[in-house]
Amino acid sequence: MSRTFLGMPGRALERGFPANAAAAVRDSQLRFNLRKATRTIRGKRASVVAELPDWEGLRQAGKAIKDHTLRNLDRYLLQLEGAVTAAGGHVHWARDADEANRIVAGLVKATGETEVVKVKSMATQEIGLNEALAAEGVTAYETDLAELIVQLGDDWPSHILVPAIHRNRAEIREIFRERMGEWGRPAPEDLTDDPRALAEAARLHLRERFLSTKVAISGANFMIAETGTLVVLESEGNGRMCLTLPRTLISVVGIEKILPTWRDLEVFLQLLPRSSTGERMNPYTSTWTGATEGQEFHLVLLDNGRTDVLADEVGRQALRCIRCSACLNVCPVYERAGGHAYGSVYPGPIGAILTPQLRGMGSELDRSLPYASSLCGACYEVCPVAIDIPEVLVDLRAKARHPRAERLGMAAAGWIFNRPERLALAQRAGGRLRRFVPKRLPGPMSAWTDTRDIPDIPRESFRDWWDRTGGGRTGTEPRDGDAR
Repeated sequence: MSRTFLGMPGRALERGFPANAAAAVRDSQLRFNLRKATRTIRGKRASVVAELPDWEGLRQAGKAIKDHTLRNLDRYLLQLEGAVTAAGGHVHWARDADEANRIVAGLVKATGETEVVKVKSMATQEIGLNEALAAEGVTAYETDLAELIVQLGDDWPSHILVPAIHRNRAEIREIFRERMGEWGRPAPEDLTDDPRALAEAARLHLRERFLSTKVAISGANFMIAETGTLVVLESEGNGRMCLTLPRTLISVVGIEKILPTWRDLEVFLQLLPRSSTGERMNPYTSTWTGATEGQEFHLVLLDNGRTDVLADEVGRQALRCIRCSACLNVCPVYERAGGHAYGSVYPGPIGAILTPQLRGMGSELDRSLPYASSLCGACYEVCPVAIDIPEVLVDLRAKARHPRAERLGMAAAGWIFNRPERLALAQRAGGRLRRFVPKRLPGPMSAWTDTRDIPDIPRESFRDWWDRTGGGRTGTEPRDGDAR
Protein backbone atom coordinates (compact mmCIF):
# COMPACT_ATOMS: atom_id res chain seq x y z
CA MET A 1 0.00 0.00 0.00
CA SER A 2 1.22 3.48 -0.77
CA ARG A 3 2.28 5.02 2.54
CA THR A 4 1.34 8.56 1.56
CA PHE A 5 -1.32 10.33 -0.43
CA LEU A 6 0.74 11.94 -3.15
CA GLY A 7 0.21 15.56 -4.09
CA MET A 8 -0.50 16.77 -0.55
CA PRO A 9 1.55 19.58 1.03
CA GLY A 10 4.94 18.34 2.18
CA ARG A 11 4.86 20.42 5.36
CA ALA A 12 1.47 19.01 6.32
CA LEU A 13 2.78 15.47 5.98
CA GLU A 14 5.88 16.17 8.04
CA ARG A 15 4.09 17.73 11.01
CA GLY A 16 1.26 16.65 13.26
CA PHE A 17 -2.26 18.04 13.00
CA PRO A 18 -1.82 20.45 15.97
CA ALA A 19 1.08 22.23 14.22
CA ASN A 20 -0.76 22.32 10.89
CA ALA A 21 -3.93 23.65 12.52
CA ALA A 22 -2.03 26.28 14.51
CA ALA A 23 -0.60 27.66 11.26
CA ALA A 24 -4.00 27.58 9.53
CA VAL A 25 -5.95 29.45 12.21
CA ARG A 26 -3.56 32.38 11.89
CA ASP A 27 -4.80 32.92 8.32
CA SER A 28 -7.82 35.19 8.78
CA GLN A 29 -8.76 35.09 5.08
CA LEU A 30 -8.81 31.30 5.15
CA ARG A 31 -11.04 31.26 8.22
CA PHE A 32 -13.43 33.74 6.60
CA ASN A 33 -13.65 31.71 3.38
CA LEU A 34 -14.26 28.47 5.27
CA ARG A 35 -16.84 29.92 7.64
CA LYS A 36 -18.85 31.52 4.86
CA ALA A 37 -18.84 28.45 2.60
CA THR A 38 -19.50 25.75 5.20
CA ARG A 39 -22.33 27.67 6.86
CA THR A 40 -23.99 28.29 3.50
CA ILE A 41 -23.82 24.62 2.50
CA ARG A 42 -25.04 23.27 5.82
CA GLY A 43 -27.92 25.73 5.82
CA LYS A 44 -29.07 24.46 2.41
CA ARG A 45 -28.68 20.87 3.57
CA ALA A 46 -30.78 21.42 6.68
CA SER A 47 -33.56 22.96 4.58
CA VAL A 48 -33.91 20.11 2.07
CA VAL A 49 -33.49 17.39 4.70
CA ALA A 50 -36.32 18.91 6.72
CA GLU A 51 -38.63 18.40 3.72
CA LEU A 52 -38.49 14.61 4.11
CA PRO A 53 -40.54 13.13 6.99
CA ASP A 54 -38.76 9.79 6.50
CA TRP A 55 -35.18 11.12 6.51
CA GLU A 56 -34.14 9.02 9.50
CA GLY A 57 -35.65 5.98 7.84
CA LEU A 58 -33.67 6.66 4.66
CA ARG A 59 -30.54 7.13 6.75
CA GLN A 60 -30.99 3.78 8.46
CA ALA A 61 -31.75 2.13 5.13
CA GLY A 62 -28.51 3.48 3.68
CA LYS A 63 -26.60 2.19 6.69
CA ALA A 64 -28.20 -1.25 6.42
CA ILE A 65 -27.50 -1.55 2.68
CA LYS A 66 -23.87 -0.56 3.13
CA ASP A 67 -23.34 -2.91 6.07
CA HIS A 68 -24.89 -5.82 4.19
CA THR A 69 -22.72 -5.08 1.15
CA LEU A 70 -19.51 -4.90 3.19
CA ARG A 71 -20.30 -8.21 4.88
CA ASN A 72 -20.66 -9.80 1.43
CA LEU A 73 -18.14 -7.68 -0.45
CA ASP A 74 -16.30 -10.58 -2.09
CA ARG A 75 -19.50 -11.98 -3.61
CA TYR A 76 -20.73 -8.65 -4.94
CA LEU A 77 -17.36 -7.70 -6.41
CA LEU A 78 -17.24 -10.93 -8.39
CA GLN A 79 -20.82 -10.36 -9.53
CA LEU A 80 -19.85 -6.85 -10.64
CA GLU A 81 -16.82 -8.14 -12.55
CA GLY A 82 -18.97 -10.66 -14.40
CA ALA A 83 -21.59 -8.06 -15.32
CA VAL A 84 -19.05 -5.51 -16.56
CA THR A 85 -17.22 -8.14 -18.61
CA ALA A 86 -20.46 -9.41 -20.11
CA ALA A 87 -21.26 -5.84 -21.19
CA GLY A 88 -17.99 -5.53 -23.06
CA GLY A 89 -15.90 -3.81 -20.38
CA HIS A 90 -12.55 -4.82 -18.90
CA VAL A 91 -11.98 -5.18 -15.15
CA HIS A 92 -8.60 -4.74 -13.47
CA TRP A 93 -7.79 -5.35 -9.79
CA ALA A 94 -5.32 -3.09 -7.99
CA ARG A 95 -3.94 -4.02 -4.58
CA ASP A 96 -2.41 -0.62 -3.88
CA ALA A 97 -1.71 2.82 -5.31
CA ASP A 98 1.39 1.78 -7.23
CA GLU A 99 -0.39 -1.06 -8.99
CA ALA A 100 -3.39 1.12 -9.86
CA ASN A 101 -1.12 3.81 -11.32
CA ARG A 102 0.77 1.25 -13.40
CA ILE A 103 -2.47 -0.16 -14.77
CA VAL A 104 -3.89 3.23 -15.74
CA ALA A 105 -0.63 4.53 -17.19
CA GLY A 106 -0.32 1.35 -19.27
CA LEU A 107 -3.87 1.68 -20.58
CA VAL A 108 -3.34 5.31 -21.57
CA LYS A 109 0.00 4.66 -23.26
CA ALA A 110 -1.55 1.76 -25.19
CA THR A 111 -3.85 4.26 -26.91
CA GLY A 112 -0.89 6.34 -28.08
CA GLU A 113 -2.34 9.46 -26.44
CA THR A 114 -0.43 11.84 -24.15
CA GLU A 115 -3.38 13.78 -22.73
CA VAL A 116 -6.40 12.75 -20.66
CA VAL A 117 -9.39 14.61 -19.24
CA LYS A 118 -10.65 13.77 -15.76
CA VAL A 119 -13.91 13.78 -13.90
CA LYS A 120 -13.47 14.78 -10.25
CA SER A 121 -12.28 11.65 -8.46
CA MET A 122 -11.04 11.30 -4.89
CA ALA A 123 -9.74 7.80 -5.58
CA THR A 124 -7.32 9.11 -8.22
CA GLN A 125 -6.23 11.86 -5.85
CA GLU A 126 -5.70 9.25 -3.15
CA ILE A 127 -3.26 7.29 -5.31
CA GLY A 128 -1.57 10.36 -6.82
CA LEU A 129 -2.57 9.41 -10.36
CA ASN A 130 -1.90 12.81 -11.95
CA GLU A 131 1.69 12.76 -10.72
CA ALA A 132 2.16 9.15 -11.82
CA LEU A 133 0.85 9.93 -15.31
CA ALA A 134 3.10 13.00 -15.56
CA ALA A 135 6.10 10.77 -14.82
CA GLU A 136 5.06 8.68 -17.85
CA GLY A 137 4.72 11.70 -20.13
CA VAL A 138 0.92 11.96 -19.89
CA THR A 139 -0.81 15.21 -18.90
CA ALA A 140 -4.05 14.95 -16.95
CA TYR A 141 -6.50 17.87 -17.22
CA GLU A 142 -9.02 18.36 -14.43
CA THR A 143 -12.45 19.43 -15.73
CA ASP A 144 -14.41 20.02 -12.52
CA LEU A 145 -14.36 23.80 -11.91
CA ALA A 146 -13.01 23.57 -8.36
CA GLU A 147 -10.44 20.94 -9.34
CA LEU A 148 -9.40 23.14 -12.26
CA ILE A 149 -8.81 26.02 -9.85
CA VAL A 150 -6.70 23.77 -7.63
CA GLN A 151 -4.69 22.44 -10.56
CA LEU A 152 -4.02 25.84 -12.14
CA GLY A 153 -2.99 27.24 -8.76
CA ASP A 154 -0.49 24.42 -8.02
CA ASP A 155 -2.64 23.86 -4.96
CA TRP A 156 -4.17 20.92 -3.08
CA PRO A 157 -7.85 20.08 -2.46
CA SER A 158 -9.13 21.12 0.95
CA HIS A 159 -12.72 19.86 0.87
CA ILE A 160 -14.44 16.74 -0.44
CA LEU A 161 -17.25 18.50 -2.28
CA VAL A 162 -15.66 21.91 -2.94
CA PRO A 163 -11.89 21.31 -3.32
CA ALA A 164 -11.18 25.05 -3.72
CA ILE A 165 -13.30 26.13 -0.74
CA HIS A 166 -10.29 27.93 0.72
CA ARG A 167 -10.16 30.33 -2.26
CA ASN A 168 -12.32 33.41 -2.77
CA ARG A 169 -13.42 34.98 -6.06
CA ALA A 170 -10.59 37.49 -6.23
CA GLU A 171 -7.99 34.76 -5.75
CA ILE A 172 -9.62 32.60 -8.44
CA ARG A 173 -9.61 35.50 -10.90
CA GLU A 174 -5.86 35.98 -10.44
CA ILE A 175 -5.20 32.25 -10.85
CA PHE A 176 -7.17 32.18 -14.10
CA ARG A 177 -5.46 35.26 -15.49
CA GLU A 178 -1.96 34.12 -14.60
CA ARG A 179 -2.08 30.37 -15.27
CA MET A 180 -4.92 29.42 -17.60
CA GLY A 181 -2.92 30.21 -20.74
CA GLU A 182 -0.19 27.74 -19.73
CA TRP A 183 -2.73 24.89 -19.85
CA GLY A 184 -4.72 25.87 -22.95
CA ARG A 185 -7.04 28.70 -23.89
CA PRO A 186 -6.14 31.79 -21.80
CA ALA A 187 -8.58 33.75 -19.70
CA PRO A 188 -9.97 37.02 -21.13
CA GLU A 189 -7.84 40.08 -20.40
CA ASP A 190 -10.80 41.89 -18.88
CA LEU A 191 -11.84 38.97 -16.65
CA THR A 192 -13.64 40.09 -13.49
CA ASP A 193 -14.34 38.19 -10.29
CA ASP A 194 -18.04 37.88 -11.07
CA PRO A 195 -18.95 34.17 -10.67
CA ARG A 196 -20.62 34.06 -14.07
CA ALA A 197 -17.55 35.52 -15.75
CA LEU A 198 -15.27 33.05 -14.00
CA ALA A 199 -17.51 30.12 -14.97
CA GLU A 200 -17.62 31.28 -18.60
CA ALA A 201 -13.83 31.53 -18.75
CA ALA A 202 -13.56 27.99 -17.42
CA ARG A 203 -16.23 26.73 -19.85
CA LEU A 204 -14.43 28.11 -22.90
CA HIS A 205 -11.10 26.83 -21.64
CA LEU A 206 -12.40 23.32 -21.02
CA ARG A 207 -14.48 22.96 -24.18
CA GLU A 208 -11.32 22.71 -26.27
CA ARG A 209 -10.17 19.83 -24.09
CA PHE A 210 -13.47 17.99 -24.29
CA LEU A 211 -13.51 18.15 -28.09
CA SER A 212 -9.90 17.14 -28.66
CA THR A 213 -9.00 14.61 -25.94
CA LYS A 214 -9.60 10.93 -26.70
CA VAL A 215 -9.04 9.38 -23.25
CA ALA A 216 -10.98 10.15 -20.07
CA ILE A 217 -10.49 9.05 -16.48
CA SER A 218 -13.26 9.03 -13.92
CA GLY A 219 -14.20 7.72 -10.53
CA ALA A 220 -17.71 6.68 -9.57
CA ASN A 221 -20.10 7.42 -6.76
CA PHE A 222 -21.66 3.98 -6.97
CA MET A 223 -21.27 0.65 -8.80
CA ILE A 224 -24.25 -1.68 -9.22
CA ALA A 225 -23.27 -5.34 -8.90
CA GLU A 226 -26.55 -6.53 -10.42
CA THR A 227 -25.93 -4.95 -13.83
CA GLY A 228 -22.29 -3.77 -13.84
CA THR A 229 -23.47 -0.16 -14.04
CA LEU A 230 -21.39 2.77 -12.78
CA VAL A 231 -22.96 6.01 -11.54
CA VAL A 232 -21.52 9.52 -11.36
CA LEU A 233 -23.38 12.46 -9.80
CA GLU A 234 -22.16 15.96 -10.62
CA SER A 235 -23.44 19.50 -10.99
CA GLU A 236 -21.62 21.08 -13.92
CA GLY A 237 -21.99 18.79 -16.93
CA ASN A 238 -18.24 18.26 -17.27
CA GLY A 239 -18.70 14.68 -16.15
CA ARG A 240 -21.20 14.01 -18.91
CA MET A 241 -18.74 15.39 -21.48
CA CYS A 242 -15.87 13.26 -20.17
CA LEU A 243 -17.94 10.11 -19.99
CA THR A 244 -19.38 10.29 -23.50
CA LEU A 245 -16.98 12.04 -25.89
CA PRO A 246 -13.61 10.21 -25.48
CA ARG A 247 -12.94 6.92 -27.23
CA THR A 248 -11.47 5.31 -24.12
CA LEU A 249 -12.90 5.62 -20.61
CA ILE A 250 -10.98 4.42 -17.55
CA SER A 251 -12.74 4.44 -14.16
CA VAL A 252 -10.79 4.05 -10.92
CA VAL A 253 -13.14 3.14 -8.07
CA GLY A 254 -12.66 2.00 -4.48
CA ILE A 255 -14.05 -1.47 -3.85
CA GLU A 256 -16.38 -0.13 -1.14
CA LYS A 257 -18.43 1.92 -3.64
CA ILE A 258 -20.48 -1.09 -4.68
CA LEU A 259 -24.26 -1.55 -4.20
CA PRO A 260 -26.06 -4.85 -4.76
CA THR A 261 -29.06 -3.74 -6.89
CA TRP A 262 -30.64 -0.87 -8.79
CA ARG A 263 -33.30 -0.67 -6.09
CA ASP A 264 -30.59 0.09 -3.52
CA LEU A 265 -29.46 3.04 -5.63
CA GLU A 266 -32.85 4.69 -5.08
CA VAL A 267 -32.01 5.26 -1.41
CA PHE A 268 -28.66 6.88 -2.12
CA LEU A 269 -29.98 9.13 -4.87
CA GLN A 270 -32.08 10.72 -2.14
CA LEU A 271 -29.39 10.77 0.56
CA LEU A 272 -26.36 12.02 -1.36
CA PRO A 273 -27.58 15.22 -3.10
CA ARG A 274 -29.30 16.52 0.03
CA SER A 275 -26.28 15.79 2.21
CA SER A 276 -23.65 17.16 -0.18
CA THR A 277 -24.90 20.09 -2.27
CA GLY A 278 -28.15 20.74 -0.41
CA GLU A 279 -30.17 19.87 -3.53
CA ARG A 280 -33.10 17.50 -3.98
CA MET A 281 -31.27 15.84 -6.86
CA ASN A 282 -28.06 16.40 -8.77
CA PRO A 283 -28.33 18.28 -12.08
CA TYR A 284 -26.40 15.48 -13.83
CA THR A 285 -26.69 11.80 -12.92
CA SER A 286 -24.77 9.71 -15.46
CA THR A 287 -24.89 5.92 -15.66
CA TRP A 288 -23.05 3.58 -18.01
CA THR A 289 -22.77 -0.18 -18.32
CA GLY A 290 -19.68 -1.67 -19.94
CA ALA A 291 -18.57 -0.52 -23.36
CA THR A 292 -21.19 1.63 -25.06
CA GLU A 293 -21.40 3.28 -28.50
CA GLY A 294 -18.01 1.99 -29.60
CA GLN A 295 -16.20 3.32 -26.55
CA GLU A 296 -13.60 1.12 -24.86
CA PHE A 297 -14.21 0.87 -21.11
CA HIS A 298 -11.84 -0.19 -18.32
CA LEU A 299 -12.75 -0.47 -14.63
CA VAL A 300 -9.90 -0.44 -12.09
CA LEU A 301 -11.08 -1.75 -8.70
CA LEU A 302 -8.90 -0.21 -6.00
CA ASP A 303 -8.15 -1.77 -2.62
CA ASN A 304 -5.27 0.33 -1.24
CA GLY A 305 -5.86 -0.66 2.37
CA ARG A 306 -9.63 -1.05 2.28
CA THR A 307 -9.61 -4.77 3.10
CA ASP A 308 -7.52 -3.97 6.18
CA VAL A 309 -10.15 -1.45 7.25
CA LEU A 310 -12.86 -4.03 6.60
CA ALA A 311 -11.20 -6.37 9.09
CA ASP A 312 -11.59 -3.83 11.91
CA GLU A 313 -14.93 -4.36 13.67
CA VAL A 314 -15.17 -0.74 14.81
CA GLY A 315 -13.33 1.08 12.02
CA ARG A 316 -15.00 -0.70 9.10
CA GLN A 317 -18.01 1.61 9.32
CA ALA A 318 -15.83 4.30 7.69
CA LEU A 319 -16.23 2.31 4.46
CA ARG A 320 -19.91 3.24 4.44
CA CYS A 321 -18.89 6.80 3.53
CA ILE A 322 -20.47 8.14 0.33
CA ARG A 323 -18.21 11.24 0.23
CA CYS A 324 -20.99 13.76 0.80
CA SER A 325 -18.88 16.11 3.00
CA ALA A 326 -21.74 16.84 5.43
CA CYS A 327 -19.45 16.05 8.36
CA LEU A 328 -16.94 18.68 7.21
CA ASN A 329 -19.56 21.38 6.97
CA VAL A 330 -20.69 20.99 10.59
CA CYS A 331 -17.29 20.35 12.18
CA PRO A 332 -16.01 23.25 14.33
CA VAL A 333 -12.44 21.97 13.96
CA TYR A 334 -12.54 21.82 10.15
CA GLU A 335 -14.20 25.25 9.94
CA ARG A 336 -11.22 26.82 11.68
CA ALA A 337 -8.32 24.67 10.48
CA GLY A 338 -9.31 23.90 6.88
CA GLY A 339 -8.56 20.80 4.87
CA HIS A 340 -4.81 21.11 4.30
CA ALA A 341 -4.11 20.67 8.02
CA TYR A 342 -5.20 17.01 7.73
CA GLY A 343 -2.40 16.20 5.26
CA SER A 344 -4.68 13.97 3.18
CA VAL A 345 -7.14 14.19 0.32
CA TYR A 346 -9.71 13.11 2.90
CA PRO A 347 -10.03 16.06 5.31
CA GLY A 348 -12.43 16.74 8.15
CA PRO A 349 -13.99 14.18 10.51
CA ILE A 350 -14.20 11.39 7.92
CA GLY A 351 -10.55 11.96 7.03
CA ALA A 352 -9.59 11.82 10.70
CA ILE A 353 -10.81 8.21 10.83
CA LEU A 354 -10.28 7.04 7.24
CA THR A 355 -6.74 8.28 6.64
CA PRO A 356 -5.11 6.63 9.69
CA GLN A 357 -6.81 3.35 8.82
CA LEU A 358 -5.76 3.40 5.17
CA ARG A 359 -2.29 4.78 5.78
CA GLY A 360 -1.50 3.39 9.22
CA MET A 361 -0.44 5.40 12.27
CA GLY A 362 3.31 5.25 11.81
CA SER A 363 3.80 8.98 11.29
CA GLU A 364 3.29 11.86 13.71
CA LEU A 365 0.54 13.25 11.46
CA ASP A 366 -1.44 10.02 11.29
CA ARG A 367 -1.16 9.44 15.04
CA SER A 368 -2.51 12.95 15.64
CA LEU A 369 -5.52 12.79 13.30
CA PRO A 370 -7.79 10.87 15.72
CA TYR A 371 -7.33 13.81 18.10
CA ALA A 372 -8.42 16.37 15.47
CA SER A 373 -11.89 16.48 16.97
CA SER A 374 -13.80 17.89 19.91
CA LEU A 375 -16.00 14.72 19.96
CA CYS A 376 -19.07 16.96 19.85
CA GLY A 377 -20.92 14.37 17.75
CA ALA A 378 -22.26 16.78 15.10
CA CYS A 379 -20.61 14.70 12.38
CA TYR A 380 -22.55 11.60 13.42
CA GLU A 381 -25.83 13.50 13.54
CA VAL A 382 -25.56 14.65 9.89
CA CYS A 383 -23.94 11.56 8.36
CA PRO A 384 -26.44 10.13 5.83
CA VAL A 385 -25.23 6.57 6.45
CA ALA A 386 -24.93 6.95 10.26
CA ILE A 387 -21.16 6.49 10.62
CA ASP A 388 -20.41 6.91 14.33
CA ILE A 389 -17.28 8.96 13.75
CA PRO A 390 -16.74 9.78 17.46
CA GLU A 391 -16.77 6.06 18.29
CA VAL A 392 -14.09 5.35 15.69
CA LEU A 393 -12.02 8.34 16.81
CA VAL A 394 -11.96 7.08 20.40
CA ASP A 395 -11.07 3.57 19.20
CA LEU A 396 -8.18 4.91 17.11
CA ARG A 397 -6.94 7.01 20.03
CA ALA A 398 -6.68 3.83 22.07
CA LYS A 399 -4.67 2.17 19.29
CA ALA A 400 -2.29 5.09 18.74
CA ARG A 401 1.21 4.94 20.20
CA HIS A 402 1.42 7.17 23.28
CA PRO A 403 4.47 8.78 24.93
CA ARG A 404 6.12 6.80 27.73
CA ALA A 405 5.30 9.46 30.33
CA GLU A 406 1.62 9.30 29.38
CA ARG A 407 1.57 5.51 29.54
CA LEU A 408 3.20 5.54 32.98
CA GLY A 409 0.77 8.20 34.21
CA MET A 410 -2.22 6.19 33.02
CA ALA A 411 -0.83 3.02 34.58
CA ALA A 412 -0.42 4.83 37.91
CA ALA A 413 -3.96 6.23 37.69
CA GLY A 414 -5.31 2.77 36.92
CA TRP A 415 -3.50 1.32 39.95
CA ILE A 416 -4.99 4.01 42.21
CA PHE A 417 -8.54 3.76 40.84
CA ASN A 418 -8.52 -0.03 41.04
CA ARG A 419 -8.87 -0.10 44.87
CA PRO A 420 -11.12 2.19 46.98
CA GLU A 421 -8.60 2.46 49.80
CA ARG A 422 -5.89 3.61 47.39
CA LEU A 423 -8.20 6.25 45.95
CA ALA A 424 -9.12 7.47 49.45
CA LEU A 425 -5.43 7.77 50.39
CA ALA A 426 -4.67 9.66 47.16
CA GLN A 427 -7.57 12.05 47.79
CA ARG A 428 -6.37 12.86 51.31
CA ALA A 429 -2.83 13.40 50.06
CA GLY A 430 -4.11 15.65 47.27
CA GLY A 431 -6.10 17.73 49.74
CA ARG A 432 -3.05 18.27 51.96
CA LEU A 433 -0.71 19.09 49.07
CA ARG A 434 -3.15 20.98 46.85
CA ARG A 435 -1.33 24.31 47.17
CA PHE A 436 1.75 22.74 45.56
CA VAL A 437 -0.06 21.36 42.50
CA PRO A 438 1.02 23.33 39.37
CA LYS A 439 -1.49 24.75 36.91
CA ARG A 440 0.47 23.32 34.00
CA LEU A 441 1.89 19.82 33.72
CA PRO A 442 5.54 19.48 32.69
CA GLY A 443 7.13 17.77 29.69
CA PRO A 444 5.10 15.51 27.37
CA MET A 445 2.04 15.87 29.60
CA SER A 446 1.89 19.63 28.99
CA ALA A 447 -0.40 19.18 25.97
CA TRP A 448 -3.25 18.46 28.40
CA THR A 449 -2.82 21.81 30.16
CA ASP A 450 -1.88 24.04 27.23
CA THR A 451 -5.54 24.91 26.72
CA ARG A 452 -7.08 24.14 30.11
CA ASP A 453 -6.30 24.53 33.82
CA ILE A 454 -5.95 21.62 36.21
CA PRO A 455 -9.13 21.69 38.34
CA ASP A 456 -8.70 22.95 41.89
CA ILE A 457 -8.37 20.14 44.42
CA PRO A 458 -10.89 20.55 47.28
CA ARG A 459 -9.69 20.71 50.87
CA GLU A 460 -11.84 17.71 51.71
CA SER A 461 -12.94 14.83 49.52
CA PHE A 462 -16.61 13.87 49.24
CA ARG A 463 -15.79 10.53 50.87
CA ASP A 464 -14.30 12.22 53.95
CA TRP A 465 -17.12 14.77 54.13
CA TRP A 466 -19.66 11.95 54.06
CA ASP A 467 -17.90 10.08 56.87
CA ARG A 468 -17.49 13.23 58.98
CA THR A 469 -21.09 14.40 58.68
CA GLY A 470 -22.77 11.02 58.86
CA GLY A 471 -24.09 11.25 55.35
CA GLY A 472 -24.63 15.01 55.43
CA ARG A 473 -26.89 15.02 58.51
CA THR A 474 -24.48 16.74 60.94
CA GLY A 475 -21.24 18.64 61.10
CA THR A 476 -19.80 21.86 59.85
CA GLU A 477 -17.63 22.81 56.94
CA PRO A 478 -13.89 22.41 57.56
CA ARG A 479 -11.98 25.57 58.41
CA ASP A 480 -9.40 27.04 56.00
CA GLY A 481 -6.16 25.18 56.46
CA ASP A 482 -7.91 22.10 57.85
CA ALA A 483 -6.25 19.25 55.96
CA ARG A 484 -8.80 16.54 56.54
